[in-house]
Amino acid sequence: MRIKFLAAIAMGVFACGMASAQSYPAKPITIVIGSSPGSTTDGLARAMGAQITRETGQPVIVDSRPGAFGGIAAQFVARSAPDGYTLFMTTNTTQAANPHLVKNLPYNPIKDFAPIGQVVQGYMLMVVNPNVKAKNVSEFIALAKTEPGKLTFGSGSSSARVATEQFQHMTGTKLTYVPYKANPPAVIDLVAGQTDVMIVDLTTSLPQVKAGKLRALGVSSPQRSQLLPNVPTIAEQGVAGYESGYWNALYAPAGTPAPVIHRLNDLMRKAMATESIRRFVTENGMEVKVSSPEELARFQLAELDRWGKIIKTAGIQPE
Repeated sequence: MRIKFLAAIAMGVFACGMASAQSYPAKPITIVIGSSPGSTTDGLARAMGAQITRETGQPVIVDSRPGAFGGIAAQFVARSAPDGYTLFMTTNTTQAANPHLVKNLPYNPIKDFAPIGQVVQGYMLMVVNPNVKAKNVSEFIALAKTEPGKLTFGSGSSSARVATEQFQHMTGTKLTYVPYKANPPAVIDLVAGQTDVMIVDLTTSLPQVKAGKLRALGVSSPQRSQLLPNVPTIAEQGVAGYESGYWNALYAPAGTPAPVIHRLNDLMRKAMATESIRRFVTENGMEVKVSSPEELARFQLAELDRWGKIIKTAGIQPE
């Protein structure tokens, strides 16, 4: 009797899930991001939202909640109803790096979220204010070593911070860290001369480089970027083995019905296959890398371990 009862409940839950997936979405969807307008994540969320609206007819709202390296947004989504109407477009900052950087993290990156799928992989650009007297990475290293701690770097994400801390560890340099709620305002201050250097995503930094407001020293990828073919990689400028990047992925609150998750993965895949989004991705120095919920779950576990090792090696202490 008990087995039949539990089986009936399971079938009922499954049927409800299927019904909800067939009618989903029946109202507007909110995609929460942990960064400010103008960031890579913001651009991806808006581009994907526009495609989901075209596919379903339902509006998609992008809700920006910057701060605490994405932790404010992550906590909000973790506590939201698991109905598929509050989603989280985020990066390795919240899902892989923060657990090793933040004491008393107010969310669990594994238990509090249901993976939907990865969307892109990207790399970063080392940029300086034009007043910094360094034309390349080698000159910057030499300059930084003349007065340890004098040069400052801003960061509004764990990815950007760890990339710079890793650079310092590998080059024997010492920079002074200036924290920001998000990378776009950090770049604004870099342009204004309030800080000296950043290693940050191309979406945020490339427009300033093209405008002549920042100087590009090197890219963090294994190969040169097609967008900046004359800018060498950091590794080929004497920092052998240096590589740092980021990824974006889509999540829902834990407990979201599996049929809804797979419907969202289907909508995500269709959006990422459109010419407009692929052009946006390419123009911002990224590559499309779409995965299933199961693949993202496995990838995230591996990334948690990898980022933990990078952070430990760089000597960064949780705060």
